[in-house]
Amino acid sequence: MAADKAHAVVIRAVPFGETSAVVTLYTRELGKLRALAKGAWRPKSAFDGALDLLSTCQVLVLRRSSGGLDLLTEAFLERRFRVATNLTAVHGGMYVAELLDALTADADPQPELFDVARTTLLHLSDHQGPDALVWPRVVRFELAALRAAGQAPALGRCAECRAAVPDTGRIAFGMLDGGVLCAACRRGRRVVVSVSSAALAVLRGLRAGSVERPIDLPVLGELRAVMNTYVAHVLGRKSRLSPRLVPVIPPRSTSPRDA
Repeated sequence: MAADKAHAVVIRAVPFGETSAVVTLYTRELGKLRALAKGAWRPKSAFDGALDLLSTCQVLVLRRSSGGLDLLTEAFLERRFRVATNLTAVHGGMYVAELLDALTADADPQPELFDVARTTLLHLSDHQGPDALVWPRVVRFELAALRAAGQAPALGRCAECRAAVPDTGRIAFGMLDGGVLCAACRRGRRVVVSVSSAALAVLRGLRAGSVERPIDLPVLGELRAVMNTYVAHVLGRKSRLSPRLVPVIPPRSTSPRDA
């Protein structure tokens, strides 16, 4: 049986026996797969440290046609995810792995999502800069993962009637409806939050691929509240990382006039 070659991101690895591991990989060519890596933790193994969490690598895998675990025969490290001084970047990388596992089906290749995940991890690895440069990457990946899962939120037109929504003031966002709502469709809906036009504009820009501009803290706090809640609705549970994906917004200083 010929082995399949694929580019992969390691999204989970658990011990199996004394020296082996069961790894979950998200691959560009084969989609998500779970494979047994025999002897993965032995010195001078055929995997040579390529199976560390969040590493990107090239793998050779023997596929099982009757179900069960695939067999990983070799892995060649391309880039290891490095932890630096920014803890938010580390949590962001772990969140990428969580969503890749939770929002994708086995053996369903999504090359565009793989490319976004790999690029996101590239920028988060060894990140020593401010959090302001991390958050746009995280939100951009969330939107890409939701789109690949068929759960992308409607941001331009009403999620119910497809009518245009205003670009000013505050806009209704229906968690159960899958996006923004016009005034007519807002009435009687449950689990609806109010989103500022500034936050909605940032979401639209990130969906289009713009990730270079830092997000203002008030807008960021709004975005994280919306995205954490919406992702929890899609997953049917809270993300394990969601408590760590809340930005720390310093309190406003009080001037003598305000006191």
